Amino acid sequence: MEKTPHTSRRQQLGMLWSSQTPALRGILLMCLSTVAFSIMHGLVRFVSEILPPFQIAFFRNIFGLAFLLPLLMRSRFAMLRTKRIGLHALRGVVNVGAMLMFFTALSISPLAKVTALSFTAPIFMAILSVLILGERFRFYRWLAILFGFLGMLIILRPGLVAIDIGALLVTASAALWAVAMVIIKMLSRTESSVTIVAYMGIFLGLFSIGPAVWVWQPFGLETLAWMVVIGLFGSIAQMSLSQSLKETDPTALMPFDFLKLVWTALIGAWFFAEVPDIFTWIGAAVIFSCGVFIAFREKRVSAYVEGDSGSAV
Repeated sequence: MEKTPHTSRRQQLGMLWSSQTPALRGILLMCLSTVAFSIMHGLVRFVSEILPPFQIAFFRNIFGLAFLLPLLMRSRFAMLRTKRIGLHALRGVVNVGAMLMFFTALSISPLAKVTALSFTAPIFMAILSVLILGERFRFYRWLAILFGFLGMLIILRPGLVAIDIGALLVTASAALWAVAMVIIKMLSRTESSVTIVAYMGIFLGLFSIGPAVWVWQPFGLETLAWMVVIGLFGSIAQMSLSQSLKETDPTALMPFDFLKLVWTALIGAWFFAEVPDIFTWIGAAVIFSCGVFIAFREKRVSAYVEGDSGSAV
């Protein structure tokens, strides 16, 4: 049977993509996720002027899952086969808490400030690895954590300016997101990106019904359309992020995550007249640099331990 030009082009694109190195594919997917996340956050901020954040979160999960249905149906729902349903559910519980707090923060705080504070997630991951996973105390790690929280203080400036509830919510959200990232990485070892995102949509949809009903507000078709778009970009962002983590090591991806601050700053300035102050940029740079340093240092230590040696510095 003769192949159509459309199929031929699609195959050529697939071959071109496959010919790239895993590191490059991961970086491109990570960059795509930063764009999609930033657009979604801007839309959440826009729609939050009409609907409560909890209601937006519910529809983001429902429509996000709807966009995955064609892929699931094509595989006859084989992508939902998993032996790690408990871990998926746990990720859903953690993620719904983080999402509800983050969406609320987006509705009441400047976009760039929320994004800058969200970079504390890797700092919280480093703390969790010591307190919960029992990893060894290392001086460089705690020094990086200290500077990371210094960066957070630069943004918040407690005592000099009032700390708004949005800043507290996004910081708590970052702590929960750190837990979710650990779970995602564990799941990505055996599950496909579609499976991870599909179960995220299922469990987050279920877990967000109650909060949404509690604050439910009526809305029109135009608002519904915006929430469909939020779901679309949310699915693109999550699938790109999950697949990027499967393609290559997080240490190769983390430097590109800073693009989220660039995109959200542009969206905030263009659509909401929010110009981030110099403290937001400086604090974000400090926090982000500490997160990248921790990731790269952990990779070096892991390689050192695997290659032998007895103890890590």
